[in-house]
Amino acid sequence: MRDASPQGTYKVQALDRAFAVLDLLGESDTPLGLAQVASSLQLHKSTAHRFLMVLERHRMVERTGNGKFRLGLRLFDYGNRAIEQYDLRERAQPYLRRLVSETEETAHLALLEAARVIYIDKIEPARSVRMITRIGASHPVHCTSVGKAILAFLPEDRVEDVLRRTRFERFTHRTITTPEALRVELEKTRRRGYAVDDEEFEEGLRCIAVPVLDAQRQPVAAVSVSGPSFRVTAQKLPAIANHLLQCVRGISMDMGYIPMGRAARIAVPA
Repeated sequence: MRDASPQGTYKVQALDRAFAVLDLLGESDTPLGLAQVASSLQLHKSTAHRFLMVLERHRMVERTGNGKFRLGLRLFDYGNRAIEQYDLRERAQPYLRRLVSETEETAHLALLEAARVIYIDKIEPARSVRMITRIGASHPVHCTSVGKAILAFLPEDRVEDVLRRTRFERFTHRTITTPEALRVELEKTRRRGYAVDDEEFEEGLRCIAVPVLDAQRQPVAAVSVSGPSFRVTAQKLPAIANHLLQCVRGISMDMGYIPMGRAARIAVPA
């Protein structure tokens, strides 16, 4: 039963503000001071301080040596538990293992969260040169193949919302640094059916990704194949894309996606 009393309304507003504090700290690259938190969320300092103290008591935020605030490690614990409990990861495991066996490169499964992607699974081949990534890591959408794969097949209003939130940080000389350039890349991704990170996030690393679709034909995740650019060459991308397509088609169908003929499928070049 819904609590419509003034006290119930206040509790909901308090929860909203607490999550706003966590969102703010999560989006910041550096710890924030009390004045910055209050100003950004348009709260009185006393109100912001009260929320920060409660969150700190529950280890959701922690204070640095100079008195500023950042996210607490308890959130890391929650994130790991959420990943472990997420059904998509379990469903995708056999497909990812087969993909790694076929390509002999690292496979990742990632979700979109705000303007970043979170890697919820990773399977490596038995090779000497491997990917230095970790499950639970969060990366920007504009320079990752999984980010671009998901964005390319989202509704336009969702894409615009993500672009507004994105900080187009440069990581290499190949990184896309403007919304306009990213839109061009997303259109290219839609036409060929897969996204490419061509050493845009890390020098010497090339990745290719395809989105996982749900019953409503919406991208809910993406699977990528990643490896050193001397192994994952431009000439190999179409062949890897075919393996990726088979992988995500299986995962998508397990999630309720029903193919509707060749024209409705993600087009992978021969």
